[in-house]
Amino acid sequence: MTLDDFKSLLSNDRLVLVDFYATWCGPCRAMHLILDKLEHELADKVDVLRIDIDHPENVELIQHYRIMSVPTLILFCRGRKLWRESGVLSVETMIDVVRRYEQIEMY
Repeated sequence: MTLDDFKSLLSNDRLVLVDFYATWCGPCRAMHLILDKLEHELADKVDVLRIDIDHPENVELIQHYRIMSVPTLILFCRGRKLWRESGVLSVETMIDVVRRYEQIEMY
């Protein structure tokens, strides 16, 4: 995905949680299960976008966002980065993060 394509996906008024992951990464696989639960719980509040860091077309994104470890999660709204964290987080933590930032949509 090009940087321009990525930015256009983030330009809407919905929250977008981007998961930078690798297929060989055990913590990333664990985080996928957590993000599946998050999507189920908060489908009306947030879109989840998964970006494979090893896919050649994603190199520009990885460099732009300085992804140094996986999983790295970044929450965006209207193209603006609101939150970033690396590592495995609980579904409860992720729900709290989305709820904390969901009001951004109204401004």
